[in-house]
Amino acid sequence: MQKFKKIFQNTAFVKLFFANITSQLGSIIGLTAFTFYLLDRFSEQPMYATLTELMFSLPTLFLFFLVGVVADRLDRQKVAYYCDVIAALLSIILLGAIYIGWMPLVFAVLFTRSGFQKFFFPAEQGLIQGTLSKEDYGTAAGLNQMIGSMFNLFGTGLGVLVYWGIGVYGAVIIDAISFILSGILIKMGTYSKKAKSPNGEHSLRELNLKFVLTDFKDGLLYILRHKLLMVLIGGFVVLGVVNGGLTVMPIFILKYKLAPSSYEEFAIIFGIVIGAGMLIGSVMAANIVQKMKFYHLIVFGLVLGGSSVIFSSVVTTVWLFFSIMFVLALGIPFINVAIGGWLPAIIDPKMMGRVQGWISPLMMLAHSVTLGFIAIMYPTYMSIEMLYWIVGAMLLFVGMFYFIVLPRISEQKENQDSTLSTSV
Repeated sequence: MQKFKKIFQNTAFVKLFFANITSQLGSIIGLTAFTFYLLDRFSEQPMYATLTELMFSLPTLFLFFLVGVVADRLDRQKVAYYCDVIAALLSIILLGAIYIGWMPLVFAVLFTRSGFQKFFFPAEQGLIQGTLSKEDYGTAAGLNQMIGSMFNLFGTGLGVLVYWGIGVYGAVIIDAISFILSGILIKMGTYSKKAKSPNGEHSLRELNLKFVLTDFKDGLLYILRHKLLMVLIGGFVVLGVVNGGLTVMPIFILKYKLAPSSYEEFAIIFGIVIGAGMLIGSVMAANIVQKMKFYHLIVFGLVLGGSSVIFSSVVTTVWLFFSIMFVLALGIPFINVAIGGWLPAIIDPKMMGRVQGWISPLMMLAHSVTLGFIAIMYPTYMSIEMLYWIVGAMLLFVGMFYFIVLPRISEQKENQDSTLSTSV
């Protein structure tokens, strides 16, 4: 408690903390409400709900090479502030697009707004890094994880309640207000020059695209030269597939199979079930990560998750489906904690940023490809059960692959490190 009290005495951090919450709140409420609006209005065209998720994720694939550079080279406070201001303006434009009812315009606005939002988080995190002392980083990360878990628990339910209470237009207005509040909080903060512009002052015109692409190429070559690292990053790709599928598949199975007349109410409970499972799983994984090999945790999480996804496809009651999804949610944090703890131990600190710069777009590519696959195949060519079988089989296959490959590669890596240490 003393650490939390200390960190909240830093007024600059407090403003950033609540700016992050309000910005996330705006994104979640609007996206959730709009998804349910589409499912109501275009009940026979579930593809529209999938496309909404794609508009949120696809910008990462187009902007991944710019996001980190912009946060490092330009004034971070201005970047975060203008991201919020532009997102608020686009939310107002979105109101008009929904009123007109022209879906290409609606999706174009969603895509553009999501693109600008991608620049907010790295800029905001850079400000936090420059605002806090090193011993406070862990406390700040714990707070952000806590907020993330709360959004997992209640985000979907809050979005549905807003949609029921004031409709899709009211939800988008809340979006705009949330972004405006976040922008005001960012603008009010006082930050050191080092926190805002750690690499000196630059203008947008000075950013060299060739230099940026060269850096990303170096990161890719580093990954390809390190077998263990390459295999582990493959795990993030699998998580991208799971995240992509789980954004729409549970809603579809509730609406079109298990609870057609009350799927919205059950969607709220589903969000709570998943959030609670991931929260409990995170605590369990954190407590045993020091006692087991990383690859044991990864394989356990993949096999548990794959089995749960497959079994959930054949259930005939909502509560049994929720029970199995809770088990899936328990397993996912074991993968996250293990990979997240392993990567810093095997990556050269000089290359960490460039390697991380590849992880997010690879995950999002898998996420987007999965959503695109679902949009094309369901319900014309595949049943909802078949989608669950495919995602579950992928998790099981990768789990078995890791069970065979990771112990050997890990041992080779340890022997190499031991040899280098001895020679030095």
